[in-house]
This record gives sequence, structure tokens and C-alpha cells, in this order.
Amino acid sequence: MIRVLVVDDNPVVRDALRAHLDASGVARVVGEAGDGRTALAAARRLRPHVTLLDYRMPVADGLSIVAELARLTAVLALTSEDADAVVRDMLRGGARGYLVHGEFDPAELVRAVTVVASGRGWLSPAAATVAAESLRRAQEAAEAGARAAERHRETQRRYGLTPREREVLDLVAEGLANVVIAERLRLTEKTVKNHLHAVFTKLGARNRTEAVLRWTGR
Repeated sequence: MIRVLVVDDNPVVRDALRAHLDASGVARVVGEAGDGRTALAAARRLRPHVTLLDYRMPVADGLSIVAELARLTAVLALTSEDADAVVRDMLRGGARGYLVHGEFDPAELVRAVTVVASGRGWLSPAAATVAAESLRRAQEAAEAGARAAERHRETQRRYGLTPREREVLDLVAEGLANVVIAERLRLTEKTVKNHLHAVFTKLGARNRTEAVLRWTGR
């Protein structure tokens, strides 16, 4: 029997969830809470397998407790909120699943609880769309980063800067002044200027801006 904690500030919603789960034969509601603070205390005391967690609640909302709650129990977010940011933040916080009111029936609720209790994830259509989009954006960002890194490596090979010259130019790219670069690398300011002169010559740059642009491949 899957032990479930129901966390929602609406007692009518809690009663409905309890009725559906207790009638399922596979899950039993062992406790309820109407705010985040009470939910954490109940989770520590009752050790439920799954906690149904609302997003908007008084005292402490779902987002503020999801990470801590996820260390005690499998969290299935169950809320009317389907905003992209809310879905992403709850899943990043540790929720294994996300259900949106109006997008599931009692049978799907029981299936979601069962799946989440087994260690897998469950997403309603709206939440799945957000998760897929976040994954796509993360993949695109990773690919763009890899391409930029390869361009940078090719630039390094082309210009043949020494390790010290690369260090100096990387700090110039961060916007640091010569005196700060000298302190960072434990060099004299004159030595930094000498390295920069060599860098400008190798890159064919007239100034710091041109050198940084060519070095970063922009």
C-alpha cells in the first residue's frame, strides 16, 4: 500500500484526493497539510512514500519547500499552476512528477502516484511540453557552447600564443586593467605590457578590443 501525504490549502481538494486514493486499493492517505511548514513536519513524522504538493499555499508555498520535501518523500506536484517557470522550478527543485488540475481523472491520479512511488516520473501534458522545451533549449545552449569552445581552440592554435600570453589575454577579455592583471599573475605591470605587445603583434591587433575579438573568435 502506497502511503500518501496530501498537501493543499483547500480542504475540499484534500477531501477529493483522499476519496480517490483511498478507494483505489493501492494507495492510502496517511496525512494532510494545508501549508508548507505543516507539510514538512508531517512528512518527517509520517514518512509517506509520495506527497501530493500544491504550489500556492500560505505560510510556505510548494516551491519554497519542494527541495527539502524531496529528501523525505517522492514529490508529485499537483496544482492549477501551469506557467512554464513554475513547472521548471518545481521539477528542478526535486519534484518527480507534475499534474495540473483539469488535465487528469481519478484513474490517472492513481497511476501517477504509483509511478512516482516506483521512482519514475510522471508529467501532465502541459508539464511535459515545458520539460521538453527546457531540454531542447539546454541542448541548444550546450551545442552553441561546444561550437564556441572549438572556435576558441582553433584561434589559439592559429595565433600560437604562449601559455603566459594566453593567460594575460584571457584576463584582458574579462575587462581587467594591466595593474590588476599584474597583481593576479604576480608580474610587474611592465611585463604585462610586454606580453600584450607580443599578443597584439601575433594577432595583428591595434588595441585591446581587437585582440579580444580575434582571440574569442567573435
